Amino acid sequence: MATYPIRTRRWTRKEYHRLIDAGILHEDEPIELVGGQMIVAEPKSSPHETALGLTADALRRAFGAGWVVREQGPIALDEESEPEPDVMVVPGQIRDYRDAHPERAALLVEVALSSLGFDRRHKGSLYARAGVADYWIVNLVDEALEIYRQPALDRSAEFGWRYLDVQVLRPGAFVSPLSRPDVTVAVADLLP
Repeated sequence: MATYPIRTRRWTRKEYHRLIDAGILHEDEPIELVGGQMIVAEPKSSPHETALGLTADALRRAFGAGWVVREQGPIALDEESEPEPDVMVVPGQIRDYRDAHPERAALLVEVALSSLGFDRRHKGSLYARAGVADYWIVNLVDEALEIYRQPALDRSAEFGWRYLDVQVLRPGAFVSPLSRPDVTVAVADLLP
């Protein structure tokens, strides 16, 4: 019997949106377009939802007026990626994004329990490739905040990019977002 290599088909954001427009995919389906692949999002646990809400609230307080904090909304990173980070902070007002999803974010945050490895390797590399300067993971496994900064080319990484500066902060520590160095966020305020 002959064997053939497994091939996958990569999708573009335009094709992804056509599937939604045609009713094949529904807007409320837990699917993200990550590097041309449609990824089914993990179910959300109570600790995940609690951390998501706490993180969004803390970032709204920290960033204030002139910034939009979106929860589980899409970001149009490139032609083959439209992930839905748990929390994103973008400049402007809510209506600025009425006609199109944000393309650049001041901060992207993933809340991770079962998705920790995926968020570190896949999404981390994807966000670095897109030039996201400030990426945080609220790590529920280790009860810590992981901060990723300084995207750099790395051919061995999933999408050819990684972060050079990685810090792990525990409750009791504080962090300043790159876009708001004048404010601090308590790590404890992000954890359930």
